This record gives sequence, structure tokens and C-alpha cells, in this order.
Amino acid sequence: MNKLTGKVSSIEEMIGLIRNTPELMSQVTCWHTIPPRPASYADFPETIEPALREALVGKGIERLYTHQAEAFRAAEAGKHVVAVTPTASGKTLCYNLPVLNRILRDDSSRALYLFPTKALAQDQVAELHEIVNRIGADIKTHTYDGDTPPTVRQAIRNAGHVVVTNPDMLHSAILPHHTKWVKLFENIKYIVIDELHSYRGVFGSHVANVIRRLRRICRFYGSDPQFICASATIDNPREHAERLVGAPVELVDKNGAPAGEKHFVFYNPPVVNKQLGIRRSSVLESQKIAAFLLRNDIQTIVFARSRVRVELLLTYLQELVRDELGAKSIRGYRGGYLPKQRREIERGLRSGDIRGVVSTNALELGIDIGQLQACVMNGYPGSVASTWQQSGRAGRRQESSITFLVASSNPLDQFMIENPKYFFERSPERALIQPDNLIILLDHVKCAAYELPFEQGESFGDEPLEELLDFLAEQKIVHRVKGRWYWMEQSFPAHDISLRSAAQENIIIIDMSNGSRVIGEVDRFSAPTLVHEEAIYIHEGVQYQVEKLDYEEKKAYVREVDVDYFTDANLAVQLKVLHTHREQSIGPAERRFGEVTVNAKATIFKKIRLRTHENIGSGPIHLPEEELHTSSYWITFGEEATKDFSANDLQYALLGLSNVMVHLAPLYLMCDPLDIRVVTQVRAVHDKLPTIFFYDRYPGGVGLSERLYDVHDELIEEAARHIAGCGCLSGCPACVGPIEEVGLTGKSLAVRLLAAMRGRGDSA
Repeated sequence: MNKLTGKVSSIEEMIGLIRNTPELMSQVTCWHTIPPRPASYADFPETIEPALREALVGKGIERLYTHQAEAFRAAEAGKHVVAVTPTASGKTLCYNLPVLNRILRDDSSRALYLFPTKALAQDQVAELHEIVNRIGADIKTHTYDGDTPPTVRQAIRNAGHVVVTNPDMLHSAILPHHTKWVKLFENIKYIVIDELHSYRGVFGSHVANVIRRLRRICRFYGSDPQFICASATIDNPREHAERLVGAPVELVDKNGAPAGEKHFVFYNPPVVNKQLGIRRSSVLESQKIAAFLLRNDIQTIVFARSRVRVELLLTYLQELVRDELGAKSIRGYRGGYLPKQRREIERGLRSGDIRGVVSTNALELGIDIGQLQACVMNGYPGSVASTWQQSGRAGRRQESSITFLVASSNPLDQFMIENPKYFFERSPERALIQPDNLIILLDHVKCAAYELPFEQGESFGDEPLEELLDFLAEQKIVHRVKGRWYWMEQSFPAHDISLRSAAQENIIIIDMSNGSRVIGEVDRFSAPTLVHEEAIYIHEGVQYQVEKLDYEEKKAYVREVDVDYFTDANLAVQLKVLHTHREQSIGPAERRFGEVTVNAKATIFKKIRLRTHENIGSGPIHLPEEELHTSSYWITFGEEATKDFSANDLQYALLGLSNVMVHLAPLYLMCDPLDIRVVTQVRAVHDKLPTIFFYDRYPGGVGLSERLYDVHDELIEEAARHIAGCGCLSGCPACVGPIEEVGLTGKSLAVRLLAAMRGRGDSA
């Protein structure tokens, strides 16, 4: 402890101080220490060019970690590779070494690097430039994205040895204009895909099709590049890489990098009402822990699951430390901030000028933000893989670090807090993609037809291609001539297809307080609940009220305000079954999987007071209904299962059981908890039977609900265990939901419904 400032002088001292703070330790349910790990080294492979070896030695790298050497040898042997090791383990060299080695050997060789975000691309280019400068060779490395000036673009197309871009740019600016990139496509030897685990769900399904188009164009120009992929830990890295690139892949997963001692602390906020099972707000507890760390000069990252939580935490923390550290020493970071703001925050974290950052999972990826010492997670991130990624942002340079996982009251968080063994002993989740989702596939068949005519007998994914092309011919989009299909529309298809979301347009947010300036954006599906008229939109800790949402023009007009509340909107959802693909009887119930349409409409918003989180008012929302055609897994309860329930009791039982199941679903899915939604119907539209529906929040579905259909038995058993193990009397936010939602008997009714479905009398 520094006697002059009263602050700790190291992270180790801070860890000791926390252990001796009863107010914090009384809520700690598990303190897990991961011992430091020594490095495991390998000598430089003999085939590494001398200039490259000297550059590495000049950088202080005398030997490689074992996984770097293994990845290099596999690439040199001509194999596609996926390297899977934790955060900050030197994965970058797994692809930079083979790429630079090949270019040094053959100056005509080219490589294409894909990163999921522009920030990550720029970060990695800086590292590549450093090695190239040390080598002293003329290896041209350039970023090609939306910010690249037109004057530079031609030089990159003609002379770039390594072109660094993102999937969106590849999809909309490179592949459709491949004739301008002849030198790249004729000589491309390597395609690098970093942060492979981030290509999942709808984004991953789109990217798999972009890769199909990329390989098709490479074949046209006579090249057959190797893929080198790098990923954080997931359950199915080889299978995921093979689905994404469409070829067999060599797995490298024996990590040789060292790591400092890591302390992982599970923290459950105190119960404030035992009968109702209500705990103190996880936002307020996260703020308390983060403030304690920041006041002791421990550089800290705080992760929150939503934009609103990020802005609430940022507001509270800036107020708490304004006098000691200055409000600007704590910053927010999330999607919707403009690129210039984000670069400035990244620089401030690296230099140490910014002592704390509150972020969504936008900072989960490997952007270099320096040597953070502590991580506070406000709520379980939704997957084991994401939790390790977020925790890995602290202690990146072999020193000790501490991570707090602060549980909210929802069932998934409470499950994790009560079952630390499950977290520490279980492998991370599977990354799921559905490249042959018909809506996504058809979009990319259009793009591919624009790029090159399709030949008879050519394949593109697992769906019959001729049927798709004949359908497009009927729509006058392609034209068939002698076994070839040619693009015939005037429009440019890639321009209208977004890889990031099912909605094609974002809504931009314009601040009208002084003139007009764009301060951020939201996707179309989120707009009705985030930027409806009278909503409070919080950006970098500043409150704005939405004065007008122009749905047609995709603009929300806001004005700065100073109020003591934020807003939260309700969504009314109707669902209809279109088609059943799979079904199976389970006693007096049935599980099914198929296609549905979902109609969602934002109805009312609530005003919630800052800090106390009490409801202080509400108002109507007047916006059009959104329609979604997607896939769903549903449980239908027959008369035998529900004969002893009144209509009212049945409604509460269905609602209570669905609340538990939808919160536990991410245990089996690698997705954001908001990617899977639930609807209950006492009388379903299609068969008039009581039903719980789980549906993918994306057009056509991306495999989430089908995976739940497959793990139905495990999900039901886990739900039964979780409800039985909850200490509340009648129901609470940690199990079936709060009493005001499910009634005084919601818990016992959900237990009865589970028991009836499982054929076990009156007990679960």
C-alpha cells in the first residue's frame, strides 16, 4: 500500500485488499485461481527465411511458442489450418510467419486477410508493418475498407502483397469488381481469417457464402489458396472452420504461450427480499466493484450485455470518480459510436490516460488495448467462450489479473453462479452456422451470378443449384443460354445485402441540440424499442430524448436532455405455424421444429428512475408492425398434460416454464441470449393447444431453434433442476419470473406442468 496516496501499488496488493474486504467477500460464491503457466517453446523451423528470422530476433523473439511452430509447419505442408488458443497467446504469428515467408521467397505471391471489424484490421496492420520494416523488404501491406481514399485504392489493387479487409468489404467492393483485382486473384496463396469464432449465426452463415464466392473467383483465375484461420476456444473449431471454408482443415490447439496468475471471482448480489427472491441490482453492484478498483488505480474494463446497461454504468462511474480521476478517465465503448471516437478510446487505453472503459462485447475481440489489470462483467455474457474472451482482456502481459462475474437475477446467471464447476470444467459452446439457409443462400447465388456466369453442373453449397437458378430465371434476374446462367438485372445485388443482420438498413441517430450531427446508429429490429418517440437514448453518458423517428427515411432525431430516468419498451408478439419439418411425441406432449411467421409490435414504454430502478410512468408507442419469417422449436401440451389446470393457471405455468427455458437455452447455443426468443400461447393458432415456441430472431433461422429441438431432453431436465433448486417460495426473477408476472403460484404451477409432461405425478 502506498502510504502517501492510500492506494495499492500493485494488482497483487489489490487482490489481497479484496480478500480482506468483508463487504465484498460476503457475496463471493466462488474464488477460482488459475496458476501461472510457463511457456512451451520450439526452435525456428529450418524453412523460415533468414531475413524473417533476424527480424523476429530483433523484436526479442528468440524462439516460437509450440503452437506457432506447428501452425507454420502445417501451412508449409500445404494444409488449411485453424489455430485455437486463448486470448493474447500470439496467434497473429501463426498466420503472419507463413505469409511473409512465402512473399520473401516469391515476390509475386499475394495474401488476403479478413478481420470481422475495421478496428481489428487496422490494429493488425500496424503489427505487420513493424515486422516488415524490421525485415527491410518491399512488402506492401494495405488496409482496404470504407475509409480507404479512392486515390490509394488503385495502388492497393495493383501492388498490394497483403490486402487487409473485412467480410463486408470483400462482399460488396472486391468480389463484384474482381476484374480490377486480377493481380491479387491470379497470385493469391493465402487467405487469413482471424477471430473465426465471431463468424457464427446469421453473420457466419453469410460469410460462409462470401467464402464460396471467393473460392469460385480464385478458381476462375487459376489459383487455389490455402486458408489459415485463428480462433478463440470453441467446442467445434475444426468442424466450424471446415463449414466456413468448405474444405478439410488441420487443427492446432496445443497452446504454448505463458500466462500470469488469474483470479476468477463469482459474485452474487445480496438478496433484498427473500420471499420474492429479489436481489440488489447487478448494475449497482458492478458499479461498486469497478469504482473500488478504479479508486485504487487499477486499470479496469467493465463489460455489459446491452447498450443501455453500458450507458447506465458509464453514467454512474463517471459521477463516482469525477473528483478523483476526472470524468474523461472513464469512457464507454460500443457499436453505434463513430469510428473516430472508438480509435481515440483504444489509444487512451493503450497509453494509460483512460483508466476505465465500459463496453459491450465490441471489445471482446483482440484489439490491442494495452495492459488492463481487472475485468468486471455485469451479468454472464451468454456463453462460456465469450466469458473467457472478456476475462482475457485483463492481465494480457503475463502479470496477475482479477475478473469479477457479477450475476443478475436471471436464471442463466443464477445457474452459473451456483454451478461454478459447470463453467470451469465444461468445454465452450459450439459455433453454429446455416450457410444453406435459403434466404441467405439465394442472396449469394445472385451475387455470384453477377460476378461470373454459372455453368451447368456447377455446385454452390448443398442445395440443388439448378432449382435456385431456374427460380431466378423465372423472376427475370438471370437468363439461361446453352447451359449457362447470366446476370440480366440492371441492379448491383451485393449493395442491398447486409452480412451483419437480417435487416438491410440501419437507422441513424441525429442530434439536433446544436445544429445537426450524427452520433450513432441502431439496426432496424432494435429501433422500435430503443429510439421510438419519447425514448431516452443514452450515448457516452449523455441523455438524449427522441423527438421524431422517421421510419421511411431511417432517421431518429434526438435532443440533449437532463432527466432522472431511462426508458424500456414492451413488445407484443403474435406467432403462426407455417410448416412442421420434424416432430416427436414425448409422453402427453410433443416437440416440433418448423417454419413460423412472427409479427412484433412495440406497444408501450416505461420510464424507470436512475439508481433506484423504480417504475415512474409509461406511454404508448405508435409504430408499424414488423413481420419475420423464421424457424422455431415448440412444445405442444396435449389434454392429458393440462387437464387439471384452469385457463388462468395454465397461462402462468406456460409463462413460468418458458422463462426458465429461454434463459437456460444459451447453455447449449453459442449466441447472444437475445438471438433466441420465446412466445407462449394457451391456444395456439394452428391447433388450439397450449404451446411454448422458441424462435430464431433472424429471417429463415440460423440453426438455433433446431439445436434446441435436438437437446430438448437436456433442456427440460436442466429447467426442472433449476426450479427445484431455487430458494424462493413462489417464484422469482432467478427461476420462473417475478410474482407480478407469473402470479403467487407461478413456481408450483410450472413444476406441475413439467411433472405432467415428464409423466411423474405431482413432483418434478
